[in-house]
Amino acid sequence: MASIARESLLSLEAYARTRNEFRTAVLAHKKNRSLQLGEHVTLIFEDEMTIRYQIQEMLRIEKTFEDQGIRDELDAYNPLVPDGSNLKATMMIEFEDPIERARELVRLKGIERRVYLQLAGHDRVDAIADEDQERENEEKTSSVHFLRFELTPAMVERFRSNAPVALGIDHPNYNVRLAALPLNVQAALARDFS
Repeated sequence: MASIARESLLSLEAYARTRNEFRTAVLAHKKNRSLQLGEHVTLIFEDEMTIRYQIQEMLRIEKTFEDQGIRDELDAYNPLVPDGSNLKATMMIEFEDPIERARELVRLKGIERRVYLQLAGHDRVDAIADEDQERENEEKTSSVHFLRFELTPAMVERFRSNAPVALGIDHPNYNVRLAALPLNVQAALARDFS
């Protein structure tokens, strides 16, 4: 699996000096890696850069500089870096009003298992959700989930050749389908298969 090595991380002091520039670069990078599915679901496709930023931010916020704490962050976030045969995404369910959000998270229970990707000429690829820990309970789903879309070598080749890629959710209370990824997003995600 592709991973971020301990020795490649910046110290807290070095990160503080470059944080603003790195943050600006990551935000620009995410523009080609984010998709809105309907009014209330956003997928942010993660890669080495987005996860490196998340790790550096967590270390900064928690003021972590000891080896065990750094290893814990790497262990938590490295599984979110694509490893050449998949795409990985953070799924956010967004409702501004807290009362509406609480109600909708009950109605959307199981939505994380109903997200799919489909390349033209291939069967649908259902997302594998929350491999690290369960984020749903008996009553409701969480507002954040981590998804993995595992592709075959033939699918990867078609993805790289700009075959249309549909993305959707087929939950009974949230049904949406994007017929084709925007080309800028597809080109950005195609680099995850190197």
